[in-house]
Amino acid sequence: MAFSLTAFIARRIALNREKTFSRFIIRMAIAATTLSVAVMLLATALVNGFQQAVSQKIFSFWGHLHIEVYQPDYAPLSAPPPFLENDSLVRVLKSLPRVASVHAYATQAVIIKSQTDLDGVIFKGVTRDYDWHQLQAYLVAGRLPAYPDSGYAHEILISANLAQKLNVGVGDKVVVYFVSGSGQMPRPRVLQISGLYRTGVQEYDHTYIIGDLRLIAQMNDWQPHTIGGYEVYLRDARDMDSVNAWLYQHVLPQKLMSVTIRQIYPNIFDWLHLQTTNEWIILIIMLIVAIINMTTAILILILERTHMIGILKAMGMQNNQIQLIFVRHAALILSSGIVLGNTIGLGLAWLQSATHFFKLPEEVYYISYAPISIKLWQVLAIDVGTLVVGVLLLRIPAMIIRRIYPVQALRFQ
Repeated sequence: MAFSLTAFIARRIALNREKTFSRFIIRMAIAATTLSVAVMLLATALVNGFQQAVSQKIFSFWGHLHIEVYQPDYAPLSAPPPFLENDSLVRVLKSLPRVASVHAYATQAVIIKSQTDLDGVIFKGVTRDYDWHQLQAYLVAGRLPAYPDSGYAHEILISANLAQKLNVGVGDKVVVYFVSGSGQMPRPRVLQISGLYRTGVQEYDHTYIIGDLRLIAQMNDWQPHTIGGYEVYLRDARDMDSVNAWLYQHVLPQKLMSVTIRQIYPNIFDWLHLQTTNEWIILIIMLIVAIINMTTAILILILERTHMIGILKAMGMQNNQIQLIFVRHAALILSSGIVLGNTIGLGLAWLQSATHFFKLPEEVYYISYAPISIKLWQVLAIDVGTLVVGVLLLRIPAMIIRRIYPVQALRFQ
């Protein structure tokens, strides 16, 4: 009697240990899946947000397309040869559904001088009807330049970085020397700083001041209604290449050409495209981590249930049916991890979007915080992909069930 009671207690202790270990393995598998899904969601949201935020800064300053005089030896962002405004071309461009707005501009190399320092920059001249709200978001001090009805505006916008270098602020006056490049002496003009901007894109902040296009025309003795080119803003940046090709083939006169902002700043867009490669690497690594943990978990569960498998086989159940039991159990574990991963990943993404608590060095990444952009189809793709790939691959370790024979399983109860 005592021997039977001792055996019963020992059996119960062994069963409890087995259940405790099984629960531990299941929890570890759920935790690994949760971590993997959360990291994949955050990585996707961060890459999307980063690409959109930086691209938007590039587009807001220079538009999506530039229309300029054709040059066989074209150099991006060099001062293009001037040409007369083409009202019929502008009407055609504005009538296109994919075009949001069209603005004339001109650029000129200048030297800007304060009482303490000087620097070489590019004067970007725009017209009175320029879409200023594109720059309004980056205005950190002062106001936009005031354009008079006649003459030219005596006010300019400069970057906060340049203002710090020149030791000037809003309301201060600077001397701007227009360099023609044809052997003539630079022509100076005294201009007042109406406002300071900061885009975070060093290629802009260290290079451009913004003022009146009519001033550039006067300094270069251009004919009336002469411009350097057109900036074309599209409703969707993804249409850049197709619209650019269509303009070449059907709209632009022979002497004009069109280039995309991607062609002007290839280094920035190549860097942004590299982030997509990094995103795929993270997704693949996290998916592998989840699959390895789930494979380990299902193998341990199968080994712990060897006796049960032997009984089921002795009762006539087929291998495929038993495998399906474990695969379904693994799918439930994966589903639990996916739900928790969505909760944690999307929760952290929302927190970052609302508070911007995770900061970035703006001089390196063009933005001062990690931006977030969540796309529903990507969330669903990660969830469904993790579940489908996991379930399909987990059928491989489940095949170990075929090597378990009822006689051996029941012998070692």
